[in-house]
Amino acid sequence: MGNRPDRVAEQIRLELSELLAREVHDPGIGFITLTRVQVTSDLQLARVFYTTLGDQKARTETSRALQRATGFFRRQIGARLQLRRVPELEFRFDESIANQDRIEQILRDIHQEDAQRASEDGSRASSPDDDRNGD
Repeated sequence: MGNRPDRVAEQIRLELSELLAREVHDPGIGFITLTRVQVTSDLQLARVFYTTLGDQKARTETSRALQRATGFFRRQIGARLQLRRVPELEFRFDESIANQDRIEQILRDIHQEDAQRASEDGSRASSPDDDRNGD
């Protein structure tokens, strides 16, 4: 039973990706990427995580457009998948991608600072040695 929710989640993700690419023409839904789908063990709820390009205003508009299209998505999934009951769809912006980007930026900054300190320490270490040799 543990594998079925994962299989259903993957099927839902594939079908939604297909729908978004070919059949949804809402201008409010910009460039969107479905990152993952989590289905509850009783198959009653599917949380669809997505990312989108743009600022906070674009994210808000995409969220509203997805909410408007939820009924359409659910009907289409019901027609395409062989399930007794089609799960409720809940769209959530995937914050993990933004968090990963932030962590990577912090790590790049740390490495850059370390390299800068190492080069400064190297130049400081060579200067006193030069003075001592002259005495």
